Amino acid sequence: MAGSRAAIRYAKAVLSLATDHKKADSVNNDMKLMANTINENIELAKMLNNAVVKSEDKKAVLLAVFPKLNKISTDLFDVLISNKRVDILYDIAIHYSILFDTLKGKEVAKVTTAIPMTEALEAKVLTKVKELTNKEIVLENIVDENILGGFILRVGD
Repeated sequence: MAGSRAAIRYAKAVLSLATDHKKADSVNNDMKLMANTINENIELAKMLNNAVVKSEDKKAVLLAVFPKLNKISTDLFDVLISNKRVDILYDIAIHYSILFDTLKGKEVAKVTTAIPMTEALEAKVLTKVKELTNKEIVLENIVDENILGGFILRVGD
């Protein structure tokens, strides 16, 4: 729980800094790349969470894995390493993207169905959700075969 709150604070600070420097879009792309890479690479995630691995080694690995990041993103590595919080990098990246979408007026709507939605059904759901929220909506279809019928729609919390 404390790690999540800290991740939100770091994400807010990075978003504020990126917005001030007019680099929020670029940093958002970096955060998505970091989140996807850490999520897909178990060894990288374990290394970041391993207390035995030296901070300098973690930084070297991060800079090698992410060589073309924005300066704000690479500066985040330094801050996290000096504060011994590099283990929450994945959470920070996820929260940054959520905060960025909120800032831009975007919202992710998760639609859980028993089978994948057709394009026609997706368009109908998207239209209805836009009416309800008055925001730009991105649909994410989750297939759960345990659902007997209908769908589950989740927008925000």
